[in-house]
Amino acid sequence: MALESKTVSFGYEDVDENEKVGRVGQVFSSVASKYDVMNDAMTAGTHRLWKDRFVRRVKAREGEEILDMAGGTGDIAFRMVDTGANITVADINPDMLEAGVERAIKKGEGRLVWSEQNAEELNFPDTHFDAYTIVFGIRNVTHIDKALEEAHRVLRYGGRFYCMEFSQTKWPGFDKAYDFYSHRILPKVGKAVAGDEDSYRYLAESIDRFPPMEKFEAMIKTAGFSQTKVEPMMGGLVCIHSGWKV
Repeated sequence: MALESKTVSFGYEDVDENEKVGRVGQVFSSVASKYDVMNDAMTAGTHRLWKDRFVRRVKAREGEEILDMAGGTGDIAFRMVDTGANITVADINPDMLEAGVERAIKKGEGRLVWSEQNAEELNFPDTHFDAYTIVFGIRNVTHIDKALEEAHRVLRYGGRFYCMEFSQTKWPGFDKAYDFYSHRILPKVGKAVAGDEDSYRYLAESIDRFPPMEKFEAMIKTAGFSQTKVEPMMGGLVCIHSGWKV
């Protein structure tokens, strides 16, 4: 008897779970070369401040082993590498990794390790890393619970988990303004800057479909993390989630 296929969200669509990896891959392959330029255009540069704040929370230390999952173009890794931590930048999309490696070459930065990895099935041993970071990537994973379980598995006891992701802002009025911007303006910006309207429409829709901050924190706890914390910014539009493996 054939097994019943499951559906997962791809933006506002519900697609077969086996299709999502490929479709998300197409999105990020399409935007890889313009990803950092588009981040500036999408957020008026504020993503840089969010990422700086995120890295301050991680507190990378010399000699630590850190996995930056969905690290793609290296934005987070470049911010941490001067701490002396050993950073592995992992991403499921080779085009995003290629963009990151090209940035590293231009910067003369040879201290980072680049690795093609699926967040749901990491090719790393148990208790290997001191910290796991993932920024604006976990909402694109097919099975978020599996990615969280893998993050817990590869962390050492006493290791820390840090995730920054979009959520739903609770500021009255701003929520409606952001909804208009993300669905009406952002795809047009994507078309003008990156020549790709559909991919940026998906990115906006994927934010809407991502679990609210309270539900996502509960998922982090279910994966085994303790001392979880949520740090909302802009009323919750962006949140830093953290937890410890104890």
